[in-house]
Amino acid sequence: MRASPAFRIRIRRQGLWRVAVGALLVATVSVQIAWLVARLADASLAETLAWTVMDAALVAAAAGALRVEAADLLWDTHRWRLAPAGAEGEAAVAGRLTIALDLGAWMLLRFDADEDAGAPRRRRWLPVQRRGLEPQWHALRCAVYCARPAVGHDAGAAPGAGPTSQE
Repeated sequence: MRASPAFRIRIRRQGLWRVAVGALLVATVSVQIAWLVARLADASLAETLAWTVMDAALVAAAAGALRVEAADLLWDTHRWRLAPAGAEGEAAVAGRLTIALDLGAWMLLRFDADEDAGAPRRRRWLPVQRRGLEPQWHALRCAVYCARPAVGHDAGAAPGAGPTSQE
């Protein structure tokens, strides 16, 4: 059986992801503040402090979710690999890629590093949007849906080969 062809793409733009996370953060904090203001006369100091701490934690978590570093996603005909953008092959971590959410022009992918990979962060969420990746978008969608390891040796594929994104 012939494996899915090798594939490589640089994921940089996360505009829709940032807008969505920011909108959810603003909505959540706004609702909590409105609820607290409505109950201000009845709320104790401990309750007000607890909500303030929770809002600060939400802002910190959202700030972390907003910072998505550029990465190179590679399918080498045998397994998925993820590396920091522009890093050499040695920095790539092998793992499993699954689709968490697919909205057509935007996908949220989950990369789970293999246990033996020794990656500092075992799970990484990859928001990917069509904008900026138009020439590779179809190939990316095909790869994430159809990439299966080759059975035996596939002489036609070389690791790291395939289309790359310069954006």
